Amino acid sequence: MTPRSPAGDALTELVLPAFELNGEFLAAAREIALPVGLTPAGWQVLGATLDEALPVAEIARRVGLGLARQSVQRTADGLVEKGWAEYLPNPQHRRANLLQPTEQGRATVAQLRDAQHAWADAVGAEVGEHELRALLDGIRRVIAASRRHR
Repeated sequence: MTPRSPAGDALTELVLPAFELNGEFLAAAREIALPVGLTPAGWQVLGATLDEALPVAEIARRVGLGLARQSVQRTADGLVEKGWAEYLPNPQHRRANLLQPTEQGRATVAQLRDAQHAWADAVGAEVGEHELRALLDGIRRVIAASRRHR
C-alpha cells in the first residue's frame, strides 16, 4: 500500500471537521428556522426560488448539498401544503412544474433574517473576517480540485 502524501494527509484530516462544520451549520439553521416552523431543508428550497421559479430537479442541483431530487420534491410538496410555495406550469417542460414562494413564504424567510444576521455577526466577529474569507477561498479550491479528480 502506498502511503499518502503530506497534502493527502492534510486533506484527509480536513474531512471529519468539514462534516462536523456541516452539522453545526444545520444545527444553527434548525435553531433559527424552528420558531417559524420551517426546516433547514425548507429554508434551502425556498431560498433557491426567491429570485426565480425553478423545477425541483434544478433546485436539487443548485442547492448542491447532496439532497436527492426526491428529497427536494418532498420538501417542496410540504412547502406547498403549508402555503409557503406554489407550483406553476413550466412552459419548457409539461411534467416538471416550477416552484415559487408565495408571499407568505417570502415573509417567512424574511422573519429569519434578523436571527440569521445575529448568529452570523456573532460567529463572524469571534473568528474574524480575514480568516473566514481565507477559509472560504480554501474551501472553494478543495471543492474545485475534488470535482476535477472525481
